[in-house]
Amino acid sequence: MKPTTGEIAEFASLLRGAGRAVVFTGAGMSTESGLPDFRSAGGLWKASHGFEELASRNAIETSYAEFVEFYRWRIQTLNAHEPHAGHRVLAEWQRRGLVATIITQNVDGYHTTAGAARVLELHGTLRHVRCENCGGERPSDEFLRVDGFCCPCGGKRRPMVVLFGEMLPDAVLAAAAKAIETAQLFIVLGSSLQVSPANSLPELALVGGANLVIVDREPTPFSSRASLDLRGSIGETLQAVEGLLGCAEQSRQAPVSV
Repeated sequence: MKPTTGEIAEFASLLRGAGRAVVFTGAGMSTESGLPDFRSAGGLWKASHGFEELASRNAIETSYAEFVEFYRWRIQTLNAHEPHAGHRVLAEWQRRGLVATIITQNVDGYHTTAGAARVLELHGTLRHVRCENCGGERPSDEFLRVDGFCCPCGGKRRPMVVLFGEMLPDAVLAAAAKAIETAQLFIVLGSSLQVSPANSLPELALVGGANLVIVDREPTPFSSRASLDLRGSIGETLQAVEGLLGCAEQSRQAPVSV
C-alpha cells in the first residue's frame, strides 16, 4: 500500500503552510535502512539472556562480557547500513527551513549522518560510548577494539544509550516539549505511539493546535485524530512529497516569457 497522489499533495501543502514543522521518528524509520527493530532485535540475538536483560543497567554489573558482546554486535550492525532517502529528505527540509527540529527514539544516529542538525535523541546514541567511572566519551568504533571496552582509568565503557532501568534525559525531553509547543505541524514517522513518552508528544502537539501527519505501515492510537494518516514506506512517501515541493520551487524560479 502507498499514499495516493492526493494524500501526497495534501502532505506537501501542510508542510508548505506550516512554517517550521517538528518531526518525530521511531523504529520504522530505522528498519527501512535494514536495521532490526529495537524491540524485535532480541529475537535475532542468540544468548543466554534476552534482549531486555542485556540492554539494562543491571547487565553492566552482572553480565558485562555478554553486555559488551551484544553492543558490539549492535554497533557492527549499525556500521553495516546507512541512512535511507527519507533521512536525507528530512535533512534537506531542515536546511531549507521547512523543518525546525527532529526528535527521534532511534539510537542509530542516521539523522545526523544524513546531514540533519539539532536532532533530539530521546534514547541516546550508539555513535559514542562513555566510561561508567570517569565519564570520558569516545567514538563507538573504539568499543569494537579488543580492549576497547576498558577505559584507561580502569572503568567500564558502555554505549551512550538509555538502558532499561534508566530515566530518559530531562534536558532532551524538555527541549522536545518546547519545540512542539510552537509547532504548527507535527510529523510522526515510523512510531507505534503506544508507549511513553512517545504517546505524549503528539498529544502535546494537538493540544497546541498543530496539524498531525502520521506515516506508518500500521494504524496508531492517534490515527483517527491525525489530519493525514498515511500507510506505506517512509522513504518513498517523503521522496514523493519532496518531488512536489521541488517542482513548485522550480516553477517559482523559472523566468517568465514575454
